[in-house]
Amino acid sequence: MRVGLVVYGSLDTLSGGYLYDRQLVAALERAGDTVEVLSLPWRSYGRHLSDNFDRAWQQRLAAARVDVLLQDELNHPSLFWLNRRLRAKVSQPFVGIVHHLRSSEAWPSWQNWLYARVERRYLATVNGFVCNSEASRAAVERLIGPGRPVVVAPPAGNRWQAVPPEGEIVARAKEPGPLRVLFLGNLIPRKGLHTLLAALERLPEGSVMLDVIGNPGVDPGYARRMQALARKPALGPAVTFRGLQTDARVAGFLARSHVLAVPSSFEGFGIVYLEGMAFGLPAMATTAGGAGEFVRDGENGFLVTPGDVQTLADRLLRLQSDRALLAALGLAARRTYDQQPTWEQTGAKIRTFLEQGVLARQAAVPA
Repeated sequence: MRVGLVVYGSLDTLSGGYLYDRQLVAALERAGDTVEVLSLPWRSYGRHLSDNFDRAWQQRLAAARVDVLLQDELNHPSLFWLNRRLRAKVSQPFVGIVHHLRSSEAWPSWQNWLYARVERRYLATVNGFVCNSEASRAAVERLIGPGRPVVVAPPAGNRWQAVPPEGEIVARAKEPGPLRVLFLGNLIPRKGLHTLLAALERLPEGSVMLDVIGNPGVDPGYARRMQALARKPALGPAVTFRGLQTDARVAGFLARSHVLAVPSSFEGFGIVYLEGMAFGLPAMATTAGGAGEFVRDGENGFLVTPGDVQTLADRLLRLQSDRALLAALGLAARRTYDQQPTWEQTGAKIRTFLEQGVLARQAAVPA
């Protein structure tokens, strides 16, 4: 099978969505398929809309010798109108990879109206969908209705070579001292670092230590505001910004932390929570999006309403003071991870869908 994949920027970009795409490419290539990555540079939303009228971009897509064209839904501004024009030039099906819809995020009403309008037009041009969660599938169907082929293929958390045994998870939870909290994600408003820092301000001094790992260059203004907020006397030495880290160093932080806290305003799935669970870290997630499909409130983590600073603070303080609960949630988190599919299984599921759910279905339609 010859596969094309449309993405913005480099496939090596550090985010959960790009990790999903990389793992899918690896699975397809292991199965003997060829994958051609068709990339556009990152630009503003408005400039991406203008890509629809770029003849060179259209010709590049039309010339791709592929059986199926995968399109990361993140690229919808560059394709919402162009896909319709491509229909007259190519025969291969278009399949959207939906991590989460932009219109599902928390934007001002006028922006959400615009994003939903553009996304609806894009989704209507696609033959099928690969969704990372039931929440993402439902969001697609709310915009364009049911009927198109779709597979829900959840991400995995097994990119780490070694994870701690259950005995180490219990021993770590019972260590005296502050609760060691890890934030892992790009420093952008959607990830909710401001909510986490506000929650830490309400906790007794010395009760929690926070490490922040993530790219400050995606939204430099927001990153600077968060660093200034962390310098408040109420936080001071409790917060350390670590910047970008190698996978090996990230694994080290996961191994020695107690809790993973990323109180996002929205996550289509939340791969980072599952990766934390591999190390026995209860997840501090929110009720918005797909995290609730595997984070169970009070069992393997906590779900709070986006922006609920006080509840987040209460949950952190509870785990700091009740180490038996911390250990129990950590063990349950690890068992949740053990029950999730591997990246190999997720890749195989998507490949089967492409062959049997999209290509075979298209071949059966009379010309």
